[in-house]
Amino acid sequence: MSSVTSLVQSVDWLAVAPPTITAVVALAVLVADLFVPEHRKPVLGWCATGGLALAALSLIPLVAGDRRTFCLTSDPGVCSYAADHFAVVIQFLVLAGALLTALLSVTAIEDHRLPAGEFWFLLLSSAAGAALLPASRDLATLVIALEVASLPAFALVGLKRGNRLSSEAALKFFLSSVAATAVMLLGVSFVYAATGSLHLSRVAGALTHLPDPQLATLASAGVALTLVGFAFKTAAVPFHFWVPDTYVGAPLPVAAYLSVVGKAVGFSGLILVAVQGFPSYANVWGPAVAVLAALTMTVGNVAALRQAPDRAHSAVRLLAWSSVGQAGYLLVPIAAAGYADDAAHAIGSTVAYALMYAAVNLGAFGVAALVARTSPANRISDYRGLYARRPLAALALGFFLLCLAGLPPGIIGLFAKVTVFSAAVDAGLAWLAVVMAVNVVIALYYYLQWTAVLFRTAEEPAEGEAGAGAGAGAAAVAGTRTAPLTAAIALAAVLGIVLSGAPQLVLRFASGALL
Repeated sequence: MSSVTSLVQSVDWLAVAPPTITAVVALAVLVADLFVPEHRKPVLGWCATGGLALAALSLIPLVAGDRRTFCLTSDPGVCSYAADHFAVVIQFLVLAGALLTALLSVTAIEDHRLPAGEFWFLLLSSAAGAALLPASRDLATLVIALEVASLPAFALVGLKRGNRLSSEAALKFFLSSVAATAVMLLGVSFVYAATGSLHLSRVAGALTHLPDPQLATLASAGVALTLVGFAFKTAAVPFHFWVPDTYVGAPLPVAAYLSVVGKAVGFSGLILVAVQGFPSYANVWGPAVAVLAALTMTVGNVAALRQAPDRAHSAVRLLAWSSVGQAGYLLVPIAAAGYADDAAHAIGSTVAYALMYAAVNLGAFGVAALVARTSPANRISDYRGLYARRPLAALALGFFLLCLAGLPPGIIGLFAKVTVFSAAVDAGLAWLAVVMAVNVVIALYYYLQWTAVLFRTAEEPAEGEAGAGAGAGAAAVAGTRTAPLTAAIALAAVLGIVLSGAPQLVLRFASGALL
């Protein structure tokens, strides 16, 4: 009896509160949907938003970053869940991003007549998995958390029933993610076979002294396959092909969620397996991630540069390709961690950049969702004269684009890029720093081009004054139920402005990002 009792692990409920609260609220929303009448369905959205806010508040007692749970009874130092500083920072990014996504979604559910109960359940379920992943410290929990975050996202992308683009987007996203998961699971199984453990700390120790050359070969293959699987999740080139069509076909709030929270999931998983699980293979994954970073930022920025302003959905496609380019910048410090003596400092640069990118990219998608209410095609040319029609929205979008470009007054964007650039230089990756500098210049062109469109004089409507009156009437109708959407844009703008005034706060918040 005593031997059985000794295998029972204790649970620190405070440490696991953020993903647990999110999951419990998801189930509560799903059950409540069965009893709430149709005209009261918006209540579910506010319950979901409140649940995400409560989950984010539960991070406050964890700020010290020193709690662990689900530890082995035979070795209390080996745990499956760690609420350390890295986990808390990424969980804050995930839950804050999901909260802004929820505000963006309230209006979209009404516009696209999406099933409210299913939507909120799927969003909260995905957020729960995304909040679990950065605290995972064994490969099995990592894979489970990744799939809990990904599987609901497939359904969210395809939730616009009867929409061909939405169905195609969901299928492409599903097939690419399934392939990534299969590759990753094969890699994890190889690593487990070679090391005899799934806990990252034990894997790291076992990989340093494998007695059998055949086991070393098996471990090398496992490391490579695991990293390839995460490269799919981060939309790194050449595993990025699903991004543009998925973002165009998905409801815009879902595209915003994937661009921020989806990336946070992929990058946090990549950081954990590479830096904590496979540090002895840094001479392999360091150069590989550096090459991926260079390819990703180049392909993403060049493709964004080629978007024709009059093409349908060109604004969303530009944001999609821009997010691929931004993923390249996020990979740079991870590559630097493979060369640097202080991997924690390099990882802190990635986390700082991710926090900046999350705020301004969600804001940009928010303005795109606002414009899509009157211009469903969402072309870049539809933003011409936006300042005359919606001056605050135009100013907000201009600020977000300048932040992404790294230009004043978006000081936080400039600060984040300098931080990433310095991480590459400090690690001796001068060639990668040069590639990044060239890509920043390329990105300046299309960001500034879009920004200029906002302040140009709008073209005269083809049908004269009558057409203009009809457009104004449509805009008035569209502005009657946009309070949550406007609130999300305002929150993102305020956060960007505050951080631009004190950008060092981001780096200080992320400075202790890894153990």
